[in-house]
Amino acid sequence: MRLSMKSALLSTLPPSSSVLLFSSYSKFKLKSPLGIPIRALTSSSLPTTRDHDDLFDPLSLPAPQHLHKATNAIERIALRLRNLGLASTTDLADAEDDFLRREWLRPDQALFPWDKGQEEDAEEPGEQQKEKLKKKNVNALTLAEQTLVEEELRRLRTLGMSLKEKITIPKAGLTRAVLDRIHRHWSNCELVRLKFHEFLAQNMKLAHQIVEHRTRGLVIWRSGSYMWVYRGKNYQGPVESDATSMEKSEAVWWKGENMTPEEAEFNRMLDGFGPRFVEWWGTGILPVDADSLPPMVPGYKTPLRLLPAGMRPQLTNDELTNMRKLAKSLPCHFALGRNRNLQGLASAILRLWEKSLVAKIGVKRGIVNTNNELMAQELKALTGGTLLLRNKYYIVIYRGKDFVPTSVAAVIAERQELTKQVQDVEEKVRCKALDSTPSGEDESTAQAGSLAEFYVAQACWGRDISTEERERMMQEVAKAKNAKLVKKIECKLAVAQAKRLRAEKLLAKIEASLLPVGPDYDKETITDEERVMFRSVGLRMKAYLPLGIRGVFDGVIENMHLHWKHRELVKLITKQKTLAFVEDTARLLEYESGGILVAIDKVPKGFSLIYYRGKNYRRPMTLRPRNLLTKAKALQRSIVMQRHEALSQHVTELGEKIEEMKKKLGLSQDLGTKDRWNVEDHNQIDHISEFTQSEEEYSDGDDTDG
Repeated sequence: MRLSMKSALLSTLPPSSSVLLFSSYSKFKLKSPLGIPIRALTSSSLPTTRDHDDLFDPLSLPAPQHLHKATNAIERIALRLRNLGLASTTDLADAEDDFLRREWLRPDQALFPWDKGQEEDAEEPGEQQKEKLKKKNVNALTLAEQTLVEEELRRLRTLGMSLKEKITIPKAGLTRAVLDRIHRHWSNCELVRLKFHEFLAQNMKLAHQIVEHRTRGLVIWRSGSYMWVYRGKNYQGPVESDATSMEKSEAVWWKGENMTPEEAEFNRMLDGFGPRFVEWWGTGILPVDADSLPPMVPGYKTPLRLLPAGMRPQLTNDELTNMRKLAKSLPCHFALGRNRNLQGLASAILRLWEKSLVAKIGVKRGIVNTNNELMAQELKALTGGTLLLRNKYYIVIYRGKDFVPTSVAAVIAERQELTKQVQDVEEKVRCKALDSTPSGEDESTAQAGSLAEFYVAQACWGRDISTEERERMMQEVAKAKNAKLVKKIECKLAVAQAKRLRAEKLLAKIEASLLPVGPDYDKETITDEERVMFRSVGLRMKAYLPLGIRGVFDGVIENMHLHWKHRELVKLITKQKTLAFVEDTARLLEYESGGILVAIDKVPKGFSLIYYRGKNYRRPMTLRPRNLLTKAKALQRSIVMQRHEALSQHVTELGEKIEEMKKKLGLSQDLGTKDRWNVEDHNQIDHISEFTQSEEEYSDGDDTDG
């Protein structure tokens, strides 16, 4: 009824009014008076009067939006296009799957490296992706899951929930005492609950392997540092309770078929060094028990070492890194628990070095007073090797580039002993030849250049030295030593003066950019009552500015203005110890900041400086004054000033020491350096003349004898 009335109303309107009506509706996005949405029409698409019925035909109108519930933005856009008639239903029906299910991403959206793999997985077919997910999610089956049926495994885990008693695994791991406790518990119950500590608690996979190997049981459940172990269906208790049976079983196990050729060779290499440490906490080849080796070896000596010509004795950084990497992948050769008396271990290490570059020693855990530092020092002193690594778990020692095998060292020692014997025989023959020479020839040749010849010459042509002359000679020697020392100190003084001059030049260069402001005579003042009040308030303030070794620079003035933004007072604390320097710093801060110095007080941290901003305070346009030093230059100036002060003190001390030594030498202070050295040269000339005179007398005596 409503549609027929509307069609009749529109049929009576002229075409121009219809166009105006539709254009106004489309312009202002209004609805028709009857509440039916109308399409935006143009003059080219405007229907004629005969098409009004088709326009308002219910079959030709799009379905209302509430009939289609869109779930995302893309579906809403598609439904809007369908409602507006801009897309046909057939096209949308064909492309609905591709259009609505497409992943709309921005072209400029970057993918992270970990997202690229996910994108590649998404591009793969669905079946392959499902297979990969299954492979990732499925964990490797344990030995218990492979051996026991699911119902039995579920029953045992339910039984394990009721276990209250637990066996604590110590730091040393599964020792013999712990294994005995586990077997005693299994004699009453088929499950045992284990609690791990220290190293094994951090690596429960390793603990899982160790428990199943050492106890021959099955781990049915583990979580955190706890583990439930099942004794097995055919459990009959430990066959032999002594430690020897355990050693035999361990040795037999390690000689099985599961070992690789490298592991088998490594195991055979360790067979000749001693018994194995069966309580080893790790998996792999059992190391040799170093505590079972003899503590003292009769006749043990530090091995002979001989470095080849042209080889560097020390390891470079790259070689050291490579050696540590090599030792990291190796199993332990020995397990050590004592700190001293390691000669038996040292001899075993020397034999090991003939086949291996490094010796890896594991420190036993759970033993009281073990010190890996003492162990390493003792082994290094006994073997002479190079320590590569030392921590609370392992000690790794490199044999060194100058290592010589025992057989080769024995040959070298034998050759050295033979050479020494030959030299002794030659020396004996030479002595016999000297004894058989005539006496005249012996006197003429044997005493040449000897002490006996000197005594003979001194008795014939020498003169006796009196006590006074000896004292005078001693004084001259002492003066010569002091003069040499003075010359050395003067050289130090010249170097110190040159350094001080360079410091002065650098300080003048830095202070060239420092232009301090002078005092302002037209400045605001405060009364005594205000000063007392400001001082008491400032001392109670908790906020303060520290004044360090840099002194006053632009950043200090900036911080003062920032403090004055929120409060009228600012407190600075300086660590200068001299009051005069503190007063100079306070005046400089007062001139540069424009504030009023209230008080200077001694506090536990140093000296406190309190400033009042003034009643007519206005914040400056630039908080950092350009006439002061920057933070970096202030630090450089402080360092140069310290250097200049230290050099000045050093120069003063050297000058005083030189004057004191000059007085000891008996020289006047006005005497120049050249004159002093002329005196010393004259003394040396006198010594030379006396020596030449004695030589001439000796030569005259020879002529008369001739």
